[in-house]
Amino acid sequence: FDSLPPAHYKETMSAILVWIQQSETKLSMPQVAIAEYEIMEQRLRELKALQSSLQEQQKGLNYLSTTVEDMSRKAPAEVSQRYRSEIELVLGRWKKLSAQLVENCQKLEELMTKLQRFQNDTKTLKKWMAEVDVFLKEEWPALGDSEALEKQLEQC
Repeated sequence: FDSLPPAHYKETMSAILVWIQQSETKLSMPQVAIAEYEIMEQRLRELKALQSSLQEQQKGLNYLSTTVEDMSRKAPAEVSQRYRSEIELVLGRWKKLSAQLVENCQKLEELMTKLQRFQNDTKTLKKWMAEVDVFLKEEWPALGDSEALEKQLEQC
């Protein structure tokens, strides 16, 4: 009886597995091309919240690992191996999820920076185009006015 995990172990394992499954589902949602900065900010907030949640779940994962270690000292080899395999699968999924979360945050932050730069460049270009448009619609100087023609040439 000492070699079996406590009830809290099973509850924690179940909760962690549910959390991992939900998080994997959130991360596996297809990424669509987003050209709106606000939507990207919202997605980044969601990913950061998921990272916080991951850190909160870490305590439960540590408990599971420690419990399996304690059980492996007391339990028969076959029982111990079963629980070790179970925790190794969970730890593998956990590490993969954690790495994917970090990668997605970094990618999104990079894309947000690029989009911000693009929007700023676009704004500058539009301003320049408006100024050029005003310039092109100005009245051309008379052919004999060489001073005005030279000014116009410099502006061009």
